Amino acid sequence: MKKRKMLVLLVLLTMVLSACSNYKFKPTTSYEVSNFTATNHRGEEVSLDSLKGKPWLAMFIFTNCTTICSPMTNNMAEIQDRLAEQGVEDYNIVAFSVDPDNDTPEVLTEYLGRYNVADESKWQLVTGYNQKFIEQFGLNSFKTLIRKVEGDDQVMHMNTFYLVDETGVAVKNYSGYSETVDGVSYDTIAIDLETLIQERLN
Repeated sequence: MKKRKMLVLLVLLTMVLSACSNYKFKPTTSYEVSNFTATNHRGEEVSLDSLKGKPWLAMFIFTNCTTICSPMTNNMAEIQDRLAEQGVEDYNIVAFSVDPDNDTPEVLTEYLGRYNVADESKWQLVTGYNQKFIEQFGLNSFKTLIRKVEGDDQVMHMNTFYLVDETGVAVKNYSGYSETVDGVSYDTIAIDLETLIQERLN
């Protein structure tokens, strides 16, 4: 009986490993990210060119957000934990502020400090552009709506995570607000990014 259980476990493990090794990344979008120059939370210049060469995860947030931004940032930190567990290192996480007038590099640094991130050096919380630019950039590059609410300190934006390949093309998007949506978990996002890295290396 004991040997039978061990055999079943061995077969199941073999099936899981086989499925992982045969996994093929399938792009679901193809949005070319427009060129941009911004300043990250460390006061360093970040541009599309500086990000090219490795894949990155993108999202849109702002520090005064009272709804979805905190869960999104926490969930992105969870994804980074998954990547660390898998030994994945060659990537960036880029969070575009949709409230650049208020989100200075110092404010963004304080914001990121609220979260338990595995490796802060991989995060690029960016600002340094104007409101019109980020609204147009979001629409042109990620097909996402960003709108400053008149007479309010809130900014409307989507709760989406985007996977951008090493050439600057957004190839897939996911919900960034809940742990799973339509069966897509954060483990899947981490696996997609890892697969993209492996395909580039091969």
